[in-house]
Amino acid sequence: MADVEGEVIACHECDSLHWHTDVPEGGRAECRNCGATLYRAIPDSLDRSLALFASAFILLVIANSFPFLALEFGGRVESNRLISGGWALYQMGMGELGLLVFATSILFPLLTIGGMLYLLLPARFGHIAPGMGWVWRMVSGLMPWSLLGIFLLGTMVAVVKLQDLANVIPGIALFAFVGAMLAYAGGRANFEPRELWKVSPIRQLDPAVVRSGRAVLACHTCGLLRLRDAGLSHCPRCGSALHHRKSNSIQRTWALLLAAGALFIPANVYPIMEVIQFGQGEPDTILSGVTKLIGGGMWGLGLLVFFVSIVVPLAKLVSLAWLLKSVERRCNWNPKDRTRLYRVTEVVGSWSMVDVFLVGLLTGLVSLDVLATIRPGIGATFFAGVVILTMFAAMSFDPRLIWDNSDMDDEPEAQRASGGQA
Repeated sequence: MADVEGEVIACHECDSLHWHTDVPEGGRAECRNCGATLYRAIPDSLDRSLALFASAFILLVIANSFPFLALEFGGRVESNRLISGGWALYQMGMGELGLLVFATSILFPLLTIGGMLYLLLPARFGHIAPGMGWVWRMVSGLMPWSLLGIFLLGTMVAVVKLQDLANVIPGIALFAFVGAMLAYAGGRANFEPRELWKVSPIRQLDPAVVRSGRAVLACHTCGLLRLRDAGLSHCPRCGSALHHRKSNSIQRTWALLLAAGALFIPANVYPIMEVIQFGQGEPDTILSGVTKLIGGGMWGLGLLVFFVSIVVPLAKLVSLAWLLKSVERRCNWNPKDRTRLYRVTEVVGSWSMVDVFLVGLLTGLVSLDVLATIRPGIGATFFAGVVILTMFAAMSFDPRLIWDNSDMDDEPEAQRASGGQA
């Protein structure tokens, strides 16, 4: 037990309680049970993240205002913009796929970055932004779907694939997009949510109340603790629904997982796209595309596509199914490792969107009539469904269920900071 009682914090992954303790600059405090990061000591967090998010917003606007890539083929030059991929998919009758590409590469990142600026600018001067709770809930919900880094990886794969077809010319928007992605990643890395909530007049529970042994609820969005018997249905600070455990977590996760498993088969059987040169071409499935890349000597690219498009979705299905069965059977075997498995599963799942972005980029860029054309296949829609459903399944699963049958002490203890950089 800490000698000096301070703020009490609940781990969002295992629900264990901790006393807040000071950590050195650049360090972080980790949960003593599951190893999840509780908070970080980032100097000038608000200033740094505000500057980086502002840079990301400006660069992303530039990236959407100028040509992104150009393709030179047989004396003819075709250029596209960042929005071209989603628009081309819509024009070819795949509006749902086009909307997904547009939302995750343009709309959601702009909303996320704009929302962060809306929150950070007033907080920097000690003020609360109007509707702060609602905006923070929106930002928290959209961050996992703002896939700038994955879109950039899809762009790199597209450029490599097009080298044999034509000369690829990067546009100014591509360089701006790279800068936006780096600034966005830097903004997230330097942002500590606890600093944002210091401007709120609503504080955590008094440590004496927690020490009394009364049951508490932790808001999963802002981390605020409230008594479970207080009759509150929503967090008074951010407005999120309060719950001891996610409602029907196991049932919803199973339903999403089974639906994703059903779509995984047609996603790998039906063609994902078709490359037509001089009026001739044949459809490519995910696996045949990997085979062609490896056969063409591009082993690294082929293995990358195989990993993110086949291994990751399949591993995510198996991992989540195993976690669900372990919870249903009330298994108490190594909850820390099972929580780590969930953490990895949640993080890597979105990287399978590389193939979806690749199809959108190639469809929007390669449209040279009889010379060369790339058309999307129905397999791309099924595959996008697999990615989305597995991401929703990971979000629906409540990792706190893993710890419900473990011997975890509910008494708050001081947590030592790790030596890692925040």
